[in-house]
Amino acid sequence: MATVSWYALYTTPRAEKKVNERLQMMGVECYLPLHKSPRVWNDRVQVVDIPLFTSYIFVRCSEPELRNLLHVDGIVRIVFFCAKPAIIRQKEIEAIRQFLEQAANRELCVGEEVEILSGALKKVSGKIQKIKKHYLYLTIEQIGLTVCVKIANVAPVKRIK
Repeated sequence: MATVSWYALYTTPRAEKKVNERLQMMGVECYLPLHKSPRVWNDRVQVVDIPLFTSYIFVRCSEPELRNLLHVDGIVRIVFFCAKPAIIRQKEIEAIRQFLEQAANRELCVGEEVEILSGALKKVSGKIQKIKKHYLYLTIEQIGLTVCVKIANVAPVKRIK
C-alpha cells in the first residue's frame, strides 16, 4: 500500500474554494486554510473568508493519487521540491491550524491602533480608548477628536517590524 502524505497543489487564481469543493466531492482529504478579512464596498464592510496562501491548497493522499488530481478543473500543478512532490509534514499542517485558531480568537484591545474602513473617516487610523458591545471609541490624534465607530467598520493596523 502506498504511503499517504500531505502535498501542496497550485491552483488557478481565486479558485481555491472551488477546487476544495471539487476535491471534497471526490472524497479526497484536503485542507484550505482560510482567515477572516474585512472587505470594503461602497455601501458596506463585510468580513469574508479568504485563503491564507493564495492559489495553494493542501491534499492528503498517496503519490499515485496525487498525479491523478492534475485532471481536476482549477488545479494547475503539484508543488515540487528537489524534483519530487513536496511533502508537507503533519506537524506543519497542525501549526497552520493552531495559528489560525489563535488569530481568530484574538480580540481588539484598548490602546491598539485600528483603521476605519468606511464612512467620512475612511482610511483614518486611531487608538482604541473604550470598547462597548458593538462600538469602539477611537482617539484620532491627527485631528484631535474622539469618535464612536462600529467594530465591524475597523481593522487592526498591520505594522511591519
